[in-house]
Amino acid sequence: MSKIILASNNKGKIREISEILSPLGFEVISMRDAGIDTDIEENGTTFKENAAIKARAIYSMTKTAVIADDSGLAVDFLNGAPGVYSHRYGGENATDEEKNQKLLQELSGVSDEKRTAAFICSMCYIDDCGNEHFVQGECGGRIGYEPKGENGFGYDPIFMYGDRSFAEISADEKNKVSHRANALKALLELLKG
Repeated sequence: MSKIILASNNKGKIREISEILSPLGFEVISMRDAGIDTDIEENGTTFKENAAIKARAIYSMTKTAVIADDSGLAVDFLNGAPGVYSHRYGGENATDEEKNQKLLQELSGVSDEKRTAAFICSMCYIDDCGNEHFVQGECGGRIGYEPKGENGFGYDPIFMYGDRSFAEISADEKNKVSHRANALKALLELLKG
């Protein structure tokens, strides 16, 4: 099994990426599992820049294959916000619930047709030789009116995919349609090539 370090310690992200890549012979390990304890400052202005910053930092320490992603939610009515600030939306230490409430408040009174949004995921894969590859995936939907469901993490409870939130669908369903799944599908094509 080929080992790839995921430039993250986010358990939800690690689980999602492992579930998609492990059947293809890749063992995805977290930074923590790789013995890396560092905070990488994501100061890029795009998802792609932030993914590259993280991947390059981990690769420079390990010289091992790395996947880094930066992803977030872009709400059309808010001109793409929270965007690259999705993680820090509502303050540096805001909980997922607080971020969701902030977003729902900002969309208070906004009609259904103007609540369109997309999850966007940019990935940077650096192979064992140091070659960089970039892919992007998106998943369109809309912002609901209240949190729904118990699955997922982050903005999943308010992101409506069809008539259910991402937190109401199973991990298997989400892994087939999510922004991260779409980016990983593109990455798999690269890895197979």
